[in-house]
Parts: sequence; C-alpha cells; structure tokens
Amino acid sequence: MGIFTRFADIVNSNINSLLDKAEDPEKLIRLIVQEMEDTLVEVRTASARTIADKKDISRRIAQLRKDEQEWEAKAELALSKGRDDLAKGALLERNKAADVATELEVELSKVDDELNRLTTEVTQLQEKLNDARARQKALLMRHKTTSSRLKVKRTLYDSAGDNAVDKFERFERKLNDLESEVESYDVHSNRNLADQINDLETEEAIDQQLAELKKRVKQKSAKSTKKGE
Repeated sequence: MGIFTRFADIVNSNINSLLDKAEDPEKLIRLIVQEMEDTLVEVRTASARTIADKKDISRRIAQLRKDEQEWEAKAELALSKGRDDLAKGALLERNKAADVATELEVELSKVDDELNRLTTEVTQLQEKLNDARARQKALLMRHKTTSSRLKVKRTLYDSAGDNAVDKFERFERKLNDLESEVESYDVHSNRNLADQINDLETEEAIDQQLAELKKRVKQKSAKSTKKGE
C-alpha cells in the first residue's frame, strides 16, 4: 500500500504537516510526488476507459433507436397487408428496443457524471502535483536548513556542548595565566635592570664620598705636619 490509498487523501493532504512528522522528509516528498504521478496515470486511465464506455453505450443507444424505428415501420407494413399478428410481433420488438435504449440512456447519464467527476479529479490532482513539484526544492532546502539549525542548537545546549564550552573556557583561563606569568617575568626583568642601575648610581656616590673623605684627611695631615715644624 502506498502513502495515499485514495484520491481524496492526496487532494486534501497537507504536505507541510506530513514533512514535519517524517523521519526522512526528502525521501517522503519524493514518494509523495511519485504517488501523485502514479495516481494521475490511474485516474487518466480510468477516464479514458469511461470515455470509451460512453462511446460504446452511445453507439448501442443509437442502434436501438434505429431498430425501434425500423420495427415500427415493419409493424405499419404488416398492418397495411392485413397481418395484425405480424404487426403485434413487430411492435413487441420495437418496445424491447425502446426499453433497452431507455435503460442505456440512464446508464449513459451516470457515465457522464462519472466522467465529469474524473475530469475534475484529474484537474485537481494535476494542480496538486504541479504545486508539489514547484515546492519540492524549497521544502527540502527549508528542511535541511532547519535540521542544520537544530544540530547547532543541540550542540550548544546538550551536555557534550556544555563540556566543550567548559573545556574552552578552562583553556582560555590557562592561557591568561600563562600570559600573566610572561608579563611578570618581563616586569621582574625590568626591575632587575632598574636595581642594577640604582646600584651603579649608589656605588658612584660612595666613590665620590670616599674621594672627598680622602682629600679631607690628606689636608688635615698636611696641616698637622706644618705645625710640628
């Protein structure tokens, strides 16, 4: 059994709703289009058979009406010859032909109704099929886009996604720590350089003070020597 079991199922179906419920929308819409195409062939075949039946019934009716006229003409001929018995037989055959023709005309009316219904169904199904074909690519593209968005959402919100985000954040924090450590070395290096320069300045000042002290001591020593003489 196909997706659709009756013509009305196709005409009244909501393709979007079917796709939303499908596990494989791409496969489903291909099957829907194929089912429509197959059904359209079946309906057109039934319509062709009905048209053939209509032509056959119409031919039979025309022949029976012709027979009816011929039997009536024979009945008149029999009466003109004084053969009432043959006239009665001819009238009996005329009535039989007329009755069958009347029954076939009723059947022909039903066939016409069926043919009109099939014609309407073919038109509806062809429109539905054209619409499905026109929308097929758009529907499949929409489904693929929605599926991709859903995967992204699941990645963001499921536990695996959370773990991935946590790992990334931990790595980022570790990287920040490493950068801070590098900066601390740079700062420490700069401080050592400053300290060394300060040491040089301090040493220079001490050397200058020592030189001045030596100079004063030498002067005092000189003065003391002069006084002793």
